[in-house]
Amino acid sequence: MRSFIAGSAFVGLVAALPQQINVAAVEALPTPSVLGPELAAKSTPAVTYNPTSAASAAAAAISTAPPSIEKRDATCAPQPGGAGPIPGSGSVDEYLKKDSILGQEAEQAGTPTGYVQSFKNLQAGSQQIYYLTYRTIDSGTYDVDTCAAFCDSEKFCNGFNIYYERDPSVDPSASCPNPPPITNVKCALFGYPVGAAAATNAGQWRGPEDANGEAFHVVIAGSNGYSKLAPVRPAPTVPGFSGPVSLPAAINAPPEADTYNGMKLYNDGPFDPSVCAAACQAQTKFDKEVLVDSEGNYRACNFFNAYVLLKNDVPQGTYCSFYTREWDPSYAVNTGYFWESDVYKVVSSFSYTLDPLDPGHI
Repeated sequence: MRSFIAGSAFVGLVAALPQQINVAAVEALPTPSVLGPELAAKSTPAVTYNPTSAASAAAAAISTAPPSIEKRDATCAPQPGGAGPIPGSGSVDEYLKKDSILGQEAEQAGTPTGYVQSFKNLQAGSQQIYYLTYRTIDSGTYDVDTCAAFCDSEKFCNGFNIYYERDPSVDPSASCPNPPPITNVKCALFGYPVGAAAATNAGQWRGPEDANGEAFHVVIAGSNGYSKLAPVRPAPTVPGFSGPVSLPAAINAPPEADTYNGMKLYNDGPFDPSVCAAACQAQTKFDKEVLVDSEGNYRACNFFNAYVLLKNDVPQGTYCSFYTREWDPSYAVNTGYFWESDVYKVVSSFSYTLDPLDPGHI
């Protein structure tokens, strides 16, 4: 049995064990430091993801600071945006009424073509793995189609969260504590499907307290989530492998065949089977050089299954299962299961086969 491997990008058990979902690996995986947009009125640049670099890091790992906040130096400086509607008096209670004008817009919003609605009219924004970027909708309208078009324009976007945010009209300071609010409509993009259980960003307090002992309260209302229909996006081709083959679930090969060659789970990037391919080939290289027996036999990775693993409908990352031989889609029967109080699901499952195959002499 090979050792347990842990790192900032992945956790895995590489061993010829039955290929059920490795819950221990999921639980041990470090959480990325950035899970959603900063609560501020302006947009942020897109997160850069380089598949080639990610694949290189995945291969290298086989053998072997929080984001800065822009300083505000202007007292009571007007804050950008604010084109969205202000409910009632603009109090926090008015924003958080489910039947306010904001809640009504969220309830009545349609679902864009190519998407499924993940949640509706919550009072918190999404915080989950591989946050990409966000944009304020300048018109102030609750426009899910504009948000979907923004997602479609980002190569790795697989889901988005649109919501109203109660922001201060000026930068709160001692000279202007707890200022009147403005409303921004925000669209946050993610590299995985979005889930209701990950909508946990309920706001924050900003600036000093006023004469009534109240600081400005940023809150979120009318939060809707939308995910791209499975498969989350067309899976890429991978050099050196045939495929992808779209599968209805994860591969569950017969244990007696002894072809399962371990797993890896990556959560520091979007869904990306190329990291599985890199790890697969690096594992073969390592086995051939280090774990080869006296007769020249080694376990070659000839086939892998890449999919998105969900825990309680919240994405956990790109799950990679490795095999010494190819298995056809009839073996894709593992849709997930219950583990104690949690529910694990498999979505967007694809398989790839090494071309040409490596016999491994076994």
